[in-house]
Amino acid sequence: MRVTEKGQVTIPKPVRDRLGIAPGSEVDFVFRDGDVHLIRVTESESEETESRGERAVRVLREAAKKYRLTDFTTDEIMDMTRGPFDDVDPS
Repeated sequence: MRVTEKGQVTIPKPVRDRLGIAPGSEVDFVFRDGDVHLIRVTESESEETESRGERAVRVLREAAKKYRLTDFTTDEIMDMTRGPFDDVDPS
């Protein structure tokens, strides 16, 4: 089995059938005794894991608390990230 440039491989149909893996299924890789095992993640396990979006929101919320960004207005945060627009003509 060859790995693509993106690090992808095709799971053979007999393996997918035996594990009950269908499009949209969640899988994981487990390292055990120097070997890598492909496992199917069950629905209950899948619900317990964070999606990428949920993780991003959590990380941003933690950063906001850490850097006390909740003490600033949106305009103040924008000024800190890209500079004030005091020199822009509003008309």
